[in-house]
Amino acid sequence: MSLVDAKAWLAKTVFALALVASAPSNTQPAPVDQIEISARPITQFDIGQEDKRFGPLEFVGGLELTSCSRDLGALSAFRFLTPGLDFIGVADTGFWFFGTIVRDAEQRPEGLKNFRLEQMIDENGMTSDRKWLVDAEGLAVKDGVATVGFERNHRVAQFRVDPGGMKAAFRELDFQVPVNELRKNRGFETVAHSHPQGQHEGGLIIVSEKSLDRQGNIFAAIIEGPNQGVFTVKRNGKFDITDGAFLPDGDLLLLERSYTMAEGVKMRLRRIYGESIARGAVADGPVLLEADMGYQIDNMEGLDVWRRADGALVVSLISDDNHSILQRNLYLEFILHED
Repeated sequence: MSLVDAKAWLAKTVFALALVASAPSNTQPAPVDQIEISARPITQFDIGQEDKRFGPLEFVGGLELTSCSRDLGALSAFRFLTPGLDFIGVADTGFWFFGTIVRDAEQRPEGLKNFRLEQMIDENGMTSDRKWLVDAEGLAVKDGVATVGFERNHRVAQFRVDPGGMKAAFRELDFQVPVNELRKNRGFETVAHSHPQGQHEGGLIIVSEKSLDRQGNIFAAIIEGPNQGVFTVKRNGKFDITDGAFLPDGDLLLLERSYTMAEGVKMRLRRIYGESIARGAVADGPVLLEADMGYQIDNMEGLDVWRRADGALVVSLISDDNHSILQRNLYLEFILHED
């Protein structure tokens, strides 16, 4: 090698090493953005009415969330890390969000504190603003692991829960539903762990929003635990599935939404019988609550179920405002009476 060639080789080597040294690492989390949230309490679910009971559901209270920051919004799914207090969530713009519910003396929600946003990163430590890559819609949390369902680029990925230091996914799961059956913007909206003592023994269940089989039923699957395999959920009317969580008795509570120009947005809660969730079966169950624009709802997309200190079983809901000035970020709470 001539002196000229040696100098050229050395320059290329130094340049390559510099690129490696400056490249983002998947061991380095994205910056955390803490933003101030204003919360207006919601005391009536049925607008203008004082009724609290809606079938088996009793309205506790809610919040309308606003911020001077443009980053608040697109909240798709959430789970409590501490029942009724600390939570983790995903936005369909590729962000994690964290915060804490503030409660009054009667345990009603009255505010939100420590709200942080953290952008998702890939295996190369890179963030992305390409919607089709980061469209996170479903979330389940168990034993320090967050399992996230993504649509458009359909996948179910797992992350270590580390608020303020979230890193890339460490694993992707086989979601079993044939990928050609998944509609572009109608993928996995529900990711939920079944009850540990139930028939699915804590297994992981996923349900799509509106990926339909030839009979018009919604594709879903048991992807971890016993009796894994594809099943479907009976589609009831024009409602699509936006989230779900298991109840202590093994049933699956689904949050559903519909939208038409004539009727606007509607939301619905449907209880899917646990025994109807099985490989090759069509799962179904009764409607518990249906609400239209005469109620305090918006584009309801996230749901969690948790126990209050006094034993009450609480259903919490959030909305996705799509970063639109015509929509709202809402948090709602109901007690589900089991009698």
